Amino acid sequence: EVQLVESGGGLVQAGGSLRLSCAASGFTFDDYAIGWFRQAPGKEREGVSCISSSDGSTYYTDSVKGRFTISSDNAKNTVYLQMNSLKPEDTAVYYCAADIVPSIATMRTDDFGSWGQGTQVTVSS
Repeated sequence: EVQLVESGGGLVQAGGSLRLSCAASGFTFDDYAIGWFRQAPGKEREGVSCISSSDGSTYYTDSVKGRFTISSDNAKNTVYLQMNSLKPEDTAVYYCAADIVPSIATMRTDDFGSWGQGTQVTVSS
């Protein structure tokens, strides 16, 4: 059974940092792409960043480029999202998702079959 467990969310002031973790189990980690998505109240879920566990290639949506960094520790089956220079508009529930996807750059929610339960990130102004 595929399991994804997020942690690391919380409340932080604008300009601060948080590191999210996504611990994965139940599948061959090296074959999968792991993505971070977020959903703010009243908005659609959007792709934030994605990493290919097989070759380490990464993707970032434009609004987080230069501020967020995704990384993978394949020995621990864990993906991290380091979030720096946080802004109030980054406030959302953050989800990690996993699957073998055609492209990590499209980040379509329909391409990801396994999801974590989400972790709340709140950035105060």
